[in-house]
Amino acid sequence: MTQTALLLLLGIFFCTTLSAQNQAPKLITWQDIASTPVPAPDFTISYGLDSLQFGELRLPKGKGPFPVVVVVHGGCWLSEYDLHYMAHVSEALTKAGYATWMPEFRRVGNEGGGWPGTFLDVAKATDFLRELAKKYPLDIKQVVTLGHSAGGHLALWLAARPNLPRTSELYTSRPLKLKGVVALAGITDLTTYSVEEGSCNAAVAQLLEGLPATQPGRYAQTSPLQLLPLRLPQYLVQGALDPIVPVSQAQHYAEQAQAKGDKAQVLLLPNAAHFDLVAPWSPVWPSIEQAVESLIGGKASKQ
Repeated sequence: MTQTALLLLLGIFFCTTLSAQNQAPKLITWQDIASTPVPAPDFTISYGLDSLQFGELRLPKGKGPFPVVVVVHGGCWLSEYDLHYMAHVSEALTKAGYATWMPEFRRVGNEGGGWPGTFLDVAKATDFLRELAKKYPLDIKQVVTLGHSAGGHLALWLAARPNLPRTSELYTSRPLKLKGVVALAGITDLTTYSVEEGSCNAAVAQLLEGLPATQPGRYAQTSPLQLLPLRLPQYLVQGALDPIVPVSQAQHYAEQAQAKGDKAQVLLLPNAAHFDLVAPWSPVWPSIEQAVESLIGGKASKQ
């Protein structure tokens, strides 16, 4: 090979490598989310007596009534992580024309959190929309849940709770009827997730006070996979590069949901990881907003 040919090949290799580097996605990290100033809610309202039983309500401009997105935060169900990191999601959805209700709730490490308090809190907060609608312009016939990671699990569970037996500690009568669910990197199968290795996996046993072998009844009452069918449409939005919640959580769940007659669709985003899904400034955000729009029954009025 001549020196000229060698230099030409090296030049092609360099240009190709540089192009690939320039095209590599800039993934959003937890630090990116945490360092971004948190937008303030319009109202902070208690739905219970405990100091953690409150929610943030945001309303679009206009008269309403507005469709509602119940935004459920993640953080491995642990007390170390609160609702603030999902405020950006709530703010973006409100600007898109939806009222957002983002509940805080007792978590593992809080008095009364874990089993059954965490589940009872998110259920109570969601049903509290009936009370909020008496004062604020909310259309509670147009409600979807949207959650991230452990919050994605809870968003699906809120839609699944009508399937709970009356004997369950988690049973509540007349759960608010939902139009659908958007689970962002949602944990759909607590049984398999609890025994895998990862950053949130060990928290499942803390949440349910044991592994599946010792608490099979609790896993049956809290794992969305075991509560199928939900009988409403579901979007499972998953970053292909997510190191915290594997893609299999969404894919296997969707297969089982579809087999039981549910409309469940996986939105696999090839250039996204775990936190891209909750950063409205990320390139994948329009896909999430479109999923909400498709569930809530038409285009929400814009500000």
